[in-house]
Amino acid sequence: MNVSRSLLTTTLAIASLSLAVSVKADTVQARCDVYPKGEDRATSSGPCTFSQRQGVVGIQLQNGKRYDLVPVGNNPGNYRDQNGKAAYRQSGLGDKGQIYRLATESIYVYWDPAPYNQQSTQPTPSTTAKSPTPVTYMTPKSANEIMVQITEGEFRFRGPLRRTSGNKFVGEDSQVRVMYDKDTSRVVVINKITGTEFYNYFFSTAKEGEL
Repeated sequence: MNVSRSLLTTTLAIASLSLAVSVKADTVQARCDVYPKGEDRATSSGPCTFSQRQGVVGIQLQNGKRYDLVPVGNNPGNYRDQNGKAAYRQSGLGDKGQIYRLATESIYVYWDPAPYNQQSTQPTPSTTAKSPTPVTYMTPKSANEIMVQITEGEFRFRGPLRRTSGNKFVGEDSQVRVMYDKDTSRVVVINKITGTEFYNYFFSTAKEGEL
């Protein structure tokens, strides 16, 4: 009887240890840059904790703010945040991290926490980081149509933009909608289904080439 109890205790201890290791493996230290929607400069950049359990994503910032994203639907990468609003995961950083687009901001999660992974006796200065701006090419085909190519990381869009009103042009594919205001030189790319904004930047034909 004592042998059986001993074996049972050992088995439970091993199971508990395995569970603890499994839970720990789902949580990593990372770096998070937070951008307000439509802005190209981060309001915060610092160490964060990223976790994922059964598809639910948790992002804990150093300042105490937390994001909990619950998967919805059958398409991977679609979520609802803690406020019930739509969120979307975008693979624009390759193997360096992931991008999460929320209703009012975007979170760039980098797996390498540098330079915040080193202890320092000096306070870390506040930093702002510029978000990736897609490489853009445009070629007018007619007064009412512009061919455009937009690439950044794994993101790629190529197709026509057609005049809708004034100097505004719109094009789309199965996933995104691209809007270009020729008067203001602004390009906006959004998720066609959820309306989540992916990119919002100025395009200068003097700086970029043609297709």
